[in-house]
Amino acid sequence: MKRTPKISEAEWEVMKVLWKRSPRTANDIVEELTGKTAWKRETIRTLINRLVSKKVLKFEKKGRQYHYCPRVNEAECIRAETESFVKRFGAGSIEPMLAAFVEEKELSAERIARLRQLLDEKAASAEQ
Repeated sequence: MKRTPKISEAEWEVMKVLWKRSPRTANDIVEELTGKTAWKRETIRTLINRLVSKKVLKFEKKGRQYHYCPRVNEAECIRAETESFVKRFGAGSIEPMLAAFVEEKELSAERIARLRQLLDEKAASAEQ
């Protein structure tokens, strides 16, 4: 698996806009984030440029506008963030962390069933 660059919390907000729908122009991204954040236009454009520099976003110039698209999907970024988190705080053991999340969060029956399914699949592959 290729290494996914580390992105900041603010950069995540830009990425969420583009994962929801892309390609989008910088003006589209600014417009959407202006309603959700207190960031100025220049701040959002700086975040977009950082993501391009990190090779997380790509763009295509159409006329006078740049149209941005993610180079990495949301699942890849979540996986990379999870691995980083586990390395920093899990000290190699995910069980106490997973238990803490499950105990602290309200989970629907559907989510519990999905977690159970994932654990059953993991157990089955470990037995092989």
